[in-house]
Amino acid sequence: MGAWFTNTIVATGRLPLFCFLCAFLVAFLFIRFSVRMIRAQVSWWPGNVTPGGLHIHHVMFGMVMMLVAGFGLIALAEVSTPVPNVVLASLFGIGSALVLDEFALILHLSDVYWSTQGRSSIDAVFVAVTITGLFLCGLHPLGFDDDLVGVTSTDAVEVVLTLVFFALQLVLVVITLAKGKLWTGLLGLFLTPLLLFTAVRLARPGSPWARWRYLSRPKKMERAVRREKKYRVPVVRAKIAVQEAIAGRFDADPEQRHAVTEAAHREAERAALDAAEAVRRAGPIGAPRTADQPEPV
Repeated sequence: MGAWFTNTIVATGRLPLFCFLCAFLVAFLFIRFSVRMIRAQVSWWPGNVTPGGLHIHHVMFGMVMMLVAGFGLIALAEVSTPVPNVVLASLFGIGSALVLDEFALILHLSDVYWSTQGRSSIDAVFVAVTITGLFLCGLHPLGFDDDLVGVTSTDAVEVVLTLVFFALQLVLVVITLAKGKLWTGLLGLFLTPLLLFTAVRLARPGSPWARWRYLSRPKKMERAVRREKKYRVPVVRAKIAVQEAIAGRFDADPEQRHAVTEAAHREAERAALDAAEAVRRAGPIGAPRTADQPEPV
């Protein structure tokens, strides 16, 4: 195990990235544990930081840590300093975890931490961990690492072929995202064969692709809706279960802290049908609005 770690992580220069990921995960799990203890009103656990009655969210501490660590990494960029790099990378990971844990508050400019909108914070954390893990495994998105060798080559044919390959990847990414498959589009940046598979599959019923292509093909829309209910809804349920196991229950009303609600699960089940109905009523993009179609709000 030690030899594998040395050869795979240390020798390849990924030790700072490894420390960043470890610090990120530890900090995220700790801060979630802390806020759950505060939410449960555990008497012996330290509460929120409220000097003078002002509640300072932990995103502020995270921003300060990221600024300090980022400045340190930039200042030492030209110096071979492995130990400080590891320390600063770890500090940056802690700060990133604190910031992304309150990503929903930044996005909505409101305290939606325990509302259903607060789930976007956990989604942001999942994305950060996934991307960091892929880089740690040696995978890189197009345009990074050795892919640029073909662009800088003196062989014109190699340059053209490399650019065509990049363009094809980008087209597949755009198609995948237009079909409403955000996660597979993200992973496809690192795993090109995944793009080839998802780009030819049916789009999600509420996606722009379905609006452009499926309104005149009701059978495809029906298949997309059936597939959404059969595959997507269970995945959403599982994701919500994992989110709430890690981060605590997200209630529709933050004040009802101990209320048990099934709204999130029902919302997932209705998503496919609601999206298909919205697409049908909206009509094709650019088409004139008919009398039975509501005015946009």
